Amino acid sequence: MAASSEQQPIAALDIGSSKVSALIVAPGEEGRLTVLGTGQRESRGVKRGYITDMAASEFAVREAVELAERMSGVTVEDVWASYGAGGLVSDLANVEVELGGHPVEQSDIDELLSAGRAAIDRTGQVVLHAHPALYTIDRAQGVQQPIGLFANRLGVDIHVIAADPAPLRNIDTVIRSAHLGVRAIVASPIAAALACLSDEERELGVALVELGADVTNVSVHYGGMLLGLRSIDLGARDITNDIATAFAVQRRDAERLKCFYGSAMTSPRDNHEMIEAAQIGAEQGAEPMKITRAQLMMVIRQRIEELTNQVEAALKELGFTGPVGRQVVLTGGGAELKNIADYMQGVLGRAVRLGRPKQIAGLPDAHSGPAFSTLVGLALLAASGTSDIRDIGMPPTQRKKSTGMFGRLMTAMKGGF
Repeated sequence: MAASSEQQPIAALDIGSSKVSALIVAPGEEGRLTVLGTGQRESRGVKRGYITDMAASEFAVREAVELAERMSGVTVEDVWASYGAGGLVSDLANVEVELGGHPVEQSDIDELLSAGRAAIDRTGQVVLHAHPALYTIDRAQGVQQPIGLFANRLGVDIHVIAADPAPLRNIDTVIRSAHLGVRAIVASPIAAALACLSDEERELGVALVELGADVTNVSVHYGGMLLGLRSIDLGARDITNDIATAFAVQRRDAERLKCFYGSAMTSPRDNHEMIEAAQIGAEQGAEPMKITRAQLMMVIRQRIEELTNQVEAALKELGFTGPVGRQVVLTGGGAELKNIADYMQGVLGRAVRLGRPKQIAGLPDAHSGPAFSTLVGLALLAASGTSDIRDIGMPPTQRKKSTGMFGRLMTAMKGGF
């Protein structure tokens, strides 16, 4: 980010299917962040990650940000927002230029970048991220700094994440309708990975599974970069809806049953533990319905099994079929279901751990769980100085020369990364 942004508070906004959360942080020395304020409201008008009601979504955004502003005592002008719905596309573009055996110079890097202009373009889609990977010199891969090395051919792999423009425009419109600017829209797998994966995990190979309310995103990271992703139209709210349907209770009561009594693992004691719940339409003063915990577990397990099977299929499609030791990290609000990591570890045959966001000074305990990984990741990304994000909806006349997608790519490949 620009130097002026380092002196100003950073605002992150996560518009999810179940909640809208805002975070305001102040950058300090050596990139350290301090939380100034947080805000959260129930999300309305969002289904499967897509905006379906502009007015309801705008109201939730406005309230969440206002809560964070009142707590922090500052007013923010723009936000870094997340996008985690289906439709995200991950691709790898390879670019090479002929050198003729002379040492690599800065002009060669510039020529390589010019050749990459067409490679990162995605017709009909908006490029959110273009991550330059390591350079290649002839047959040698993994070159960090090629300048000064003799080579016949110079190449680089560029990892591109793109999305359909209409859903992004809807997010942009909702935020601007709340009288806020949009600094960037970030693919949630990028933000969540930054928040809860270590550099070594991303280098050695790891799969990140974000269990959201309506959408589960599966992404594979290797060599320090995101290699591929898949979206599954299932989430934690599907479990809640199954409970509500199975026992004829209201959704808020079903959510309570899931959170307080639910688990992904069963035990013999479940047959003897009784749970009370009020059915829909029950007369006032009527005796509550009683079910065993085993009955509740059966409903939860059916959906968890379906979701885990789809996660396993996504990992195979992404080529995550190497050694058993390669880890899976589970994050998102759905990861807070009791024992879900243990259950997935047994089914996937891999080590599975919960991914919690990195602690930053002043982060409330309520925001330190897996459900807030994306929100914290947005703040970390905004403060990191990496300029690989394409702004959505900003008029060209308001953009600086270096803020275009290709301009930021050039900056990154010249040393920003």
